[in-house]
Amino acid sequence: MPHATASWLVDITALTFEQIAEFCGLHILEVQAMADDLAGAKYTGRDPVHSGELTQLEIERGQANPEYRLKMQKAPLSIGRTKGPRYTPVSKRQDKPDGIAWILRNHPEISDAQVGKLIGTTRNTIAAIRDRSHWNISNINPKDPVTLGLCSQRELDALVAKVAKKMGVPEDDQGDVRLGSDRDALIEELRAEREALSKVSVSAGASPEAEAAAWLAARRTEGRSDS
Repeated sequence: MPHATASWLVDITALTFEQIAEFCGLHILEVQAMADDLAGAKYTGRDPVHSGELTQLEIERGQANPEYRLKMQKAPLSIGRTKGPRYTPVSKRQDKPDGIAWILRNHPEISDAQVGKLIGTTRNTIAAIRDRSHWNISNINPKDPVTLGLCSQRELDALVAKVAKKMGVPEDDQGDVRLGSDRDALIEELRAEREALSKVSVSAGASPEAEAAAWLAARRTEGRSDS
């Protein structure tokens, strides 16, 4: 949680923005925005000393020497995904109603339970947006949840395909059938032209060489249409 750690270091210590940015892996402007309260969301500070990532002695060394680069004592523990509602960062939670409204408008076949699992919300919130009784309904604008960062495109596509398959919606293969029909019609048209050309040559008493040339040209035309 680099932003939360940076917020704590900005508020509690006298380290420079460069030191904090390098330790947390952030851009210096992000750290400066936190110090100036210009960040889009106020992060809850996270104490790196309590978690064992820094020691108080290491912080004091950094405060005494602006050129000193903080050394992490141990890597932060990775927290595995547990069962339960999807976690959504605080900065994106205000976007949930917009994402829910978009799904309800564009994919009404998806159930409330599936929407709740995808977005990480409750059925009561979904129902309130559906019947327009939500307390902030006047400010809700349907937006793609993928664009908002509430879910991935793969997750959304997989859910839509799953619902469509359950409802027995056939896949759209009319384009392939139409393409095959057009190709067959073109071949048939070229074959008819070849036969007509042969009849004209015979009726006009054309020489065998001319007939052979006409037949070869027709074969070449047919060969290009088959390829």
